[in-house]
Amino acid sequence: MTIAPIPYAPAPESVRPTLRSEYGLFIGGRFVEPKSGKGFRTINPATEEAIATVADAGEADVARAVDAARKAQPKWAKTKPAERAKILFRIARRIQERSRELAVLESMNGGKPIKESRDEDLPLVAQHFFHHAGWCDKLDYAFAGAKPKPVGVCGQIIPWNFPLLMAAWKLAPALACGNTCVLKPAETTPLTALVLGEILAECGLPEGVVNIVTGGPDAGRAITALAAKGKVDKVAFTGSTEVGKAIAKALAGSGAKLTLELGGKSPNIVFADAALDQAVEGVVSGIWFNQGHVCCAGSRLFVEESIHEDFIDRLRNRMRSLRVGDPLDKNTDVGAINSKAQLATIQRYLKAGSDEGAERFEAACDLPKKGFWCRPCIFTGVQPSHTIAREEIFGPVLSVMTFRTPEEAVQRANNTTYGLSAGVWTEKAARALEMANRLNAGVVWLNTFNRFDASAPFGGYKESGFGREGGRQGLSAYVKLGGAR
Repeated sequence: MTIAPIPYAPAPESVRPTLRSEYGLFIGGRFVEPKSGKGFRTINPATEEAIATVADAGEADVARAVDAARKAQPKWAKTKPAERAKILFRIARRIQERSRELAVLESMNGGKPIKESRDEDLPLVAQHFFHHAGWCDKLDYAFAGAKPKPVGVCGQIIPWNFPLLMAAWKLAPALACGNTCVLKPAETTPLTALVLGEILAECGLPEGVVNIVTGGPDAGRAITALAAKGKVDKVAFTGSTEVGKAIAKALAGSGAKLTLELGGKSPNIVFADAALDQAVEGVVSGIWFNQGHVCCAGSRLFVEESIHEDFIDRLRNRMRSLRVGDPLDKNTDVGAINSKAQLATIQRYLKAGSDEGAERFEAACDLPKKGFWCRPCIFTGVQPSHTIAREEIFGPVLSVMTFRTPEEAVQRANNTTYGLSAGVWTEKAARALEMANRLNAGVVWLNTFNRFDASAPFGGYKESGFGREGGRQGLSAYVKLGGAR
């Protein structure tokens, strides 16, 4: 049975955040003009209209932010853990109070559907601050037999796909452990990080404990360079594998701590005994959530050969009901691609998939005349050697392959340079656990996909990086451990 697209009346989000027309750098607890004297416009990728002008930090600006963090760190480290917890709790509650406004801004600046920003991102942002507030006075229990101390000044570089959530992932554990931070958001999505700076000041976070420097790759490289010179004690980076390798090379031998959460080409494995309609929904969530702008997206689908035709028919039918369009419409399933450059990258991979012989299917739908848009699509007949099966696309593109036995599924799933996440769909618990143990992935989801919790560690292997974020394991990156008591 084919599902006909359901006509929906527009349901636009009515709230619009109150924004400044220009934003400086958030250094020492206040917004300041950049010494570089430079700025850039940040746009709405769904309309290509400018939202605000943002400061473009130079090396002197980053050094100024690091100095502010260094000055504030001793006092913040000596602040009673219960007092640090109070501030983190206050931040979490304020984020909840402003969640609707922040969700709208996240969708405006990033292009993701409002229902994802509202129902997924913002609850997790608050959760991370709540969770880590609870750890502030329990670090001695988290690291029994050792004396945990703050690392010091942390440089944190975050990507454009989950701007506010990645800021929370980085800042909350660092602050809970008594560190100070210099946060560098992505150049295409700086606005929610800057509004977060306002919230931090409003909630009484001492001046200089968190500093936010906006700008392009040069600002990120400046943080790395200062870490290599011993002026930044720890770097946390989420982004591309290429940049992650460059950071690791620059910091080698410097003594600075480093965690990297990089790219992925995650497998989603569907066995014949799975609940197929449930698995279809999991595949949809795995690859088309946030337009595929997810490092752990289930971009490689492995379907047991005996159900391949039936499953793909179900998946194509489900694709026909996806609504692509205005991110601020509550009915939208797939929003805008984050930038013109990223759209060009995705289109290059689409061409490569067709040129190499894979069969492409995309649901017919009208796209807005302005903005950066890509229809969700799947490629069948994909071979492991195809470019679209090997390289991270970071877009709404799914590559489908088959397998006959669990051994073949494991071999094909692990045939990648990445190792971030995986999904397994089966009704047999023993098979699910066996597969989870054999897959080379930092996170394995069973009969679900893209589920996160602040208490659960997240991270990868191989070219997906090293270190963990979230849970007790994520705290370890932000402490130095002394000898036994």
